Amino acid sequence: MNAIKMLKQQHRQVEKLFKQFEKAKSARPRQKAFDEIADKLAVHAAIEEQHFYPSVKRRATEDLLLEAVEEHLGVKRVIADMLDLEADDPIFEAKAKVLKDLVEHHVEEEEETLFPKVEKMVKAEELDAIGEEMASTMEDLLEGGNPRDAVPSETEHAATL
Repeated sequence: MNAIKMLKQQHRQVEKLFKQFEKAKSARPRQKAFDEIADKLAVHAAIEEQHFYPSVKRRATEDLLLEAVEEHLGVKRVIADMLDLEADDPIFEAKAKVLKDLVEHHVEEEEETLFPKVEKMVKAEELDAIGEEMASTMEDLLEGGNPRDAVPSETEHAATL
């Protein structure tokens, strides 16, 4: 699958999960939605950082990619904080709102700026190959259990490109 199409699909999945989180009336469904959001974002960040970003790094995209890995770092730090909280804690909901804002901003920049640039510079066949690598890594991460559990160890500094 084309790497950009895969990433956009993941964006839409996370948007739906945030809606589920917001509709949740109690701690248990809030926690379930957050766990899914955290797992999806952990996998998404990993495949972008390991495969997509390095593969599309060019002079024209470097600044956008540096900003993107810094945004990932912010998202990971909020997820790590939330992993230490109970879903009925008022701070948990406040952090969820911050997480949603960070993710929405990141998605907007990728879809409106980065992805169009990449589509002009990178051949469709290469995007398909990157997508295959991303899919393989995604499977490995999901087989390992809860991808969100790795997030706290990734909060010291942004990923390198």
